Amino acid sequence: MRKNAKFDRDQVVNKATDLYWEKGFHATSMRNLQDVIDMRPGSIYATFGSKEGLFKEALKCYTQQGIAALHAFRRETSSPISALQSFVKMLVIDSQTKAPNGMCMLAKTVAELTEDNAELLEEAKNSLKQIETEFALLIADAQALGEVKQNQTPRELARYIQIQISGLRVYAKTYGQEAPLDQMIEDMFTQYPF
Repeated sequence: MRKNAKFDRDQVVNKATDLYWEKGFHATSMRNLQDVIDMRPGSIYATFGSKEGLFKEALKCYTQQGIAALHAFRRETSSPISALQSFVKMLVIDSQTKAPNGMCMLAKTVAELTEDNAELLEEAKNSLKQIETEFALLIADAQALGEVKQNQTPRELARYIQIQISGLRVYAKTYGQEAPLDQMIEDMFTQYPF
């Protein structure tokens, strides 16, 4: 008779996500994982296939949490741009103190991994593209409502936001409390190209 797993898979993936986000893929050892998620290596391999398999699930978890947060902001306001601006503030400002690392896990992963981890690298890239697509959908809604000019495509503006988020996170990590992040995010949505 087979024993049933005595763990909550979502809870394990969430804990692993935070650990990978904080340390990165390569710096996270099996011992680190074992200590944080309270599973032995054999159980990790049996459940996730490998350290890489768990990391892949962590990337998907991180992406889905981000998209869920974006959708929640959208439900809270009639303005797609206000929702997007609130989301950017959460990512850039709140992540400095309320997240394992002020950097985006996906951007950190793309910067860290090489073709030696091609599958994981591709997963992170696809996740970034997925989030950019969500931005484009909100921007298209904003254009339909007349909140944003239509002189650029939603995809171009979504790409701009993605780049700004990365830059702002690095800037915030560099300057800390000195960085005027609220004003910089406000400027993103009131100046060129918006």
